[in-house]
Amino acid sequence: QVQLVESGGGLVQAGGSLRLSCTASTRFFQMYTMGWFRQAPGKEREFVGAISWNGGSTYYTDLVKGRFTISRDNAKNMVWLQMSSLKPEDTAVYSCAAGWKLSLTVRDEYDYWGQGTQVTVSS
Repeated sequence: QVQLVESGGGLVQAGGSLRLSCTASTRFFQMYTMGWFRQAPGKEREFVGAISWNGGSTYYTDLVKGRFTISRDNAKNMVWLQMSSLKPEDTAVYSCAAGWKLSLTVRDEYDYWGQGTQVTVSS
């Protein structure tokens, strides 16, 4: 069992930046592809992007490409989502997820999920 805990959410003005963190409780962290998802009120969960096991590759959806950056530190069992040029439509609960050796573009086979952290972008 892998526990994931997100932090770093909050209220930010449009155009601002925010960095989310996700800490994983597993000694096999380096074997997991780590993904970020978000869910806005009344909408389905949306894939934001993912990072490979060694951090060498990343994937972003078109909605966030060029504005968001995912990074990880396997020694710390942590992954981050750096968000910049935030827009009101980025408002959502953001969750990290862990998938065993998943391809970066796979969206529906993640094994473990965090509880999420709220990000609110004001206009």
